[in-house]
Amino acid sequence: MFWTVALVALDGRQYVYRVYAPRKALPADLFWAAYHCHEDGGRPRASDWFDSAEIRWVGGTGELALRS
Repeated sequence: MFWTVALVALDGRQYVYRVYAPRKALPADLFWAAYHCHEDGGRPRASDWFDSAEIRWVGGTGELALRS
């Protein structure tokens, strides 16, 4: 399945990205994948604070929610 990573941008909006990675992926790797995707898209700058991201596993056996 996949992860969702929500980033808060300077315009006050929350942008959510789908990151395809194994369930054992490190939260920091998921964050940076979403962050770089956001920055490449030309949208308002996102916060680069790892603690501001919401990272969630979607699908598979059970739900795992990480609030960083």
